[in-house]
Amino acid sequence: MKPFKVRLRFHGDLSVFLGSKAGDAVIERRLAEKTSIKDVIESCGVPHPEVDLILVDEQTVGFDHTLANDAKVEVFPVENRGTYRTEKQLQTVGIARFVADGHLGSLTRNLRLLGFDVAYRQNADDRQLLEVMVRENRALLTRDRRLLMHAIVQHGYWPRSQNADEQTIEVVRRFDLSELIAPFRRCLRCNAPLEAVAKADIIGKLEPLTKIYYHQFRRCLDCKQIYWSGSHFPKLQRRIEEIRSRARGKA
Repeated sequence: MKPFKVRLRFHGDLSVFLGSKAGDAVIERRLAEKTSIKDVIESCGVPHPEVDLILVDEQTVGFDHTLANDAKVEVFPVENRGTYRTEKQLQTVGIARFVADGHLGSLTRNLRLLGFDVAYRQNADDRQLLEVMVRENRALLTRDRRLLMHAIVQHGYWPRSQNADEQTIEVVRRFDLSELIAPFRRCLRCNAPLEAVAKADIIGKLEPLTKIYYHQFRRCLDCKQIYWSGSHFPKLQRRIEEIRSRARGKA
């Protein structure tokens, strides 16, 4: 087969995956055999769950498209969804159930605070993460781009920032979750839902001052952790509103 050349341009923040290989987010590949567009894109360092739209010579294609001749390829992330409207968009938004890798404990806590279902075990290995992802139909959150490239990953995201609050805003934006935020409904420790509980039922577990000053409580259905609107509550509310506002692009 005659060798051919593929010129790929990566749009939006996909250039974060390219490193020093493409100062202007353009990479050229010379190929000697038919290759799927998915494999070519990932050979450049961009995981497929980060790609929402692919144009090959101005035609929209899916990940199974095979390259066999010279081609110009445009690759777009979800953030560019407003630029092109097509049925060939490759990613799903509105996903609100996640599994996070062991390096994303603070992000996990933040998302649970906002009411989202996040499976997390600090010592889980790659195989266990993927098993939970598939079995429970969750999107994968990881800073390991190679893990995100695994063939069985359908939905996932690689947080750009290393700051937990910034990561939280990224995830809410990526999956369009700002309208689904429902804070203080999920246990920050174990992820189970919270239920209202009568003060009389837990009074023996409360500190003396808590017994005096607080009267409304919630309890985790699984680990039985008790929550109430203590002195930290206004600060948490302000933080949640800041995340919500920034995720909507208002700040």
